[in-house]
Amino acid sequence: MIPRYQKIILWVLLVCSVLMAAYLIRMRARAQDQLAAVPDAAPMPVPVEAPPVDTTLMIANDEDGSLAPVQEQLALPEETTTRARTLLNDLFAEYAQPGSPHPLAAVSAVSDVFLLPVPEATPAGSQQLAVINLSAGFVDHHPSGILVETLTLLSVLGTLHANLPQIAQVRFLVDGHPRETLAGHADLTRTYLTANDVPGAATPDAASPQGEPSDQQKPAGSQP
Repeated sequence: MIPRYQKIILWVLLVCSVLMAAYLIRMRARAQDQLAAVPDAAPMPVPVEAPPVDTTLMIANDEDGSLAPVQEQLALPEETTTRARTLLNDLFAEYAQPGSPHPLAAVSAVSDVFLLPVPEATPAGSQQLAVINLSAGFVDHHPSGILVETLTLLSVLGTLHANLPQIAQVRFLVDGHPRETLAGHADLTRTYLTANDVPGAATPDAASPQGEPSDQQKPAGSQP
């Protein structure tokens, strides 16, 4: 006969084993969920077999709210839509580097770029509308704030205008769908005019109480 206290100990050990197994299963599921939620930190720039060319990136600076042209040697494909997508992902890769003046998450930012003719362009086909399809992961991890969001859009517009001047207008999608704002402030429903939204190296009124860029710096030359 097994003494009563030994039976109690065995039952306690059995219950503890069951509880421990359930806890380990739960922790494993939680770890898998966390891994699935981690942003894709794979290098954003897609390797391109092309000779490096002189490229101008309009780099944003959160401290003074400025945009400054930075010359880079980048390998860009010849096909225009692929060239635009690669160019923008190279731009966002700069922002993912340690010590970036405009730090953004190291996630794939631009899924696709579609180029369409601007109907009112003269001569026909001389100007293009770029539809930039941002990834949801990039938008979900973008810092929130009027200035930081506006600088991201201005950086995109300025970089496209400097390297692909035929792109006159820009619209934004997120995972193929319209979204109202980038991270709660910057309007993604508008059509932006790159010629009016390229401030060069000038500085917006970042010191205003709301951090609102000046009229020359904000993407004001857009259509509804």
